[in-house]
Parts: sequence; structure tokens; C-alpha cells
Amino acid sequence: MSIRVLLVDDHTMLREALHLMLDKEPDIEVVGEVGDGKNIVETVAKLMPDVIVMDVSMPTINGIEATRSLMMNNPQTKIVALSAFGYKQFIMQMMDAGALAYVIKSAAGEQLVRAIKSVAQGETYFCPGTAATLVAANQRNDSSHKNGNNNKRLGRREMEVLRLLTQGMSSPQISVELHIAPSTVDVHRRNIMEKLDLHSVAELTKYAIRTGLTNV
Repeated sequence: MSIRVLLVDDHTMLREALHLMLDKEPDIEVVGEVGDGKNIVETVAKLMPDVIVMDVSMPTINGIEATRSLMMNNPQTKIVALSAFGYKQFIMQMMDAGALAYVIKSAAGEQLVRAIKSVAQGETYFCPGTAATLVAANQRNDSSHKNGNNNKRLGRREMEVLRLLTQGMSSPQISVELHIAPSTVDVHRRNIMEKLDLHSVAELTKYAIRTGLTNV
């Protein structure tokens, strides 16, 4: 079954180029294009896409505001942020709004396809350029911020599981990586969420980025 994708970007030529590129993917179907964030809630309700590729910078209603509106009406909405800029504040604002992935326009193509497929499965994704920006920003943070009190509440194995979760790995993949049972991974995952009072992989990823725990 194909992943239904809605493209939201104010640049017509870019939308058309992305549409043509995604049409080559046998498991992706572009079901619509819109040029701004106006009426986005109604458009999504009509087209029912599985994934929305959302431009961050748009006139009238930008991608951050549009994402917030969508998440208020349907918290299960899966959004890939697409931007010409890889600034950390843009990344964090989109994630805070509810996006699961962030791709820089210059790295679209294969990176966008990967992001779409990742978020369709409920996973997070960051293109390499975005990851490099976040790593550099985290390296500028002082050690007290990187090793905040919340990190100390997690055990060594829990921190390993958290790091792999925020890299988009599933419980079976983590079990192979750490040589533990998938059920044990699930126990660690529940414990991490309870200790940090976080309730989704997206929230865990935001926490890990802010504290410098992950290189995404």
C-alpha cells in the first residue's frame, strides 16, 4: 500500500520537482499540492494524506503555525519539515510543533524519501546536514547542560536505549545492537518515558537533542 503524501510549499517549481521525484517511488503517492498553510486542516481532512511535507517558511501562515494547527486537530498527523535553512531554532520549533523529521531543501531527493518512509512508520529522521547543525550546537553547550540532572536519573543501559531510539531504531533493532531481548528493550523504553515524563519518541528525541545525548 502506497504512502499518501501532501506537499505544502509556496514555490510552485519546487513542488512540481518534488512531485515528479516522488512519483518514481513505487510505494509513495502524492495526493495533493498546496502553496501555503491556509486552510491546511480542511485540506488534510479532505485528502487524508499519511505524511505531509511541510515547508517551514511560507507567507501568511508559516509551516510552524500550520503544523501546530494540524496537531491540535489530529495529534496523529505525521509531518516532514522541509526548509532551505538548517538552523537549530527552526528545527526545534518544528519538532515542538509536532514534526517528526527535518530535511534541508538542498538535500531533498533521497533524503526526503527516507524521511517520508521513516515518519510513515512513526520514526524520527534528520538529514545529515541537519544532524551536523545539531551536533555543532550541542558541542557549544557547556558540560553542565549536556549532563543535566535528568540524564543522571537514567541508568547506563537506559541511556543507550534512549540514544538508539532517537536515531530511529525499533525495539528489535535495538535488541540486536545491544544484545538484549526485545521485551527488555520495551521495559527500558517504558521506564525512560516514566522517569522523564515523556510520552512519545518525538518527545524523547527533542529531550536528547536539547541535552546533547544524541548526535541524531
